[in-house]
Amino acid sequence: MRLGWHFARGLATALFVFPFGTPARRAAEIRRWSRTLIELVGVRLHVHGSLPRGGMPVLVVANHVSWLDIFAVLSIHAVRFVSKSEIRAWPVMGYLAARSGTLFLQRDRSRHAHRIGHEMADALRAGDVVAIFPEGTTTDGTRVLPFHASLLQPAIATGALVQPVAIRFLRSDGTVCTEVAYDGDRTLADTVRYPFAGHPVHAHVHFLEPIPAAALSRRALAAAAAGAIASSLGLPAPDRESRRSPGLPGASR
Repeated sequence: MRLGWHFARGLATALFVFPFGTPARRAAEIRRWSRTLIELVGVRLHVHGSLPRGGMPVLVVANHVSWLDIFAVLSIHAVRFVSKSEIRAWPVMGYLAARSGTLFLQRDRSRHAHRIGHEMADALRAGDVVAIFPEGTTTDGTRVLPFHASLLQPAIATGALVQPVAIRFLRSDGTVCTEVAYDGDRTLADTVRYPFAGHPVHAHVHFLEPIPAAALSRRALAAAAAGAIASSLGLPAPDRESRRSPGLPGASR
């Protein structure tokens, strides 16, 4: 019931506040709504570090474990995510994602990926913080997959900073909480069953050292960001030869 009321409040905010609110007001509402959502699910947020300041464009790149990743990051900063186009058709959630500025990628159309790249570059130049999941899929949190490099081009084109963000979900005893991972054949209900049962889940979001994009190639930039995230999580650097999924970056599941 509390979750239902929370989604209803989100819809009301998107309909009646966003069209008339300032960008700062919209950003504050997105952060507040996202933080409340993960708290209602039973996840406790821990933030390490922060986004760089100084006016340079920033592209956030993060490892991808769960749908909770998105709201953990949005709880901290109202970034514009790049997500798969199928999410736009989801009831309630798709509408809220669109109203919060999500860029939707049609994964089966290479021309659309090219257009999204231009939209990302425009957003970065306008001062928006854009965020992608360059693994192109989710994992159970015990490894980092090689990053696809194609959607890092807008960072190079705009001279942006690439901000690696390492995300990890832990149980109370400090072990990796694979129960909230949205990978394999797991359903959305599976990912919330563990915290709903009263088991605390701790989401740790680490903002690592930003990487200037201008001096690197796309592949070098992708490898550097993936390596930094893996190192922060105490995991081996991903091997491009072991890539599991042919999906495009920024598209979860």
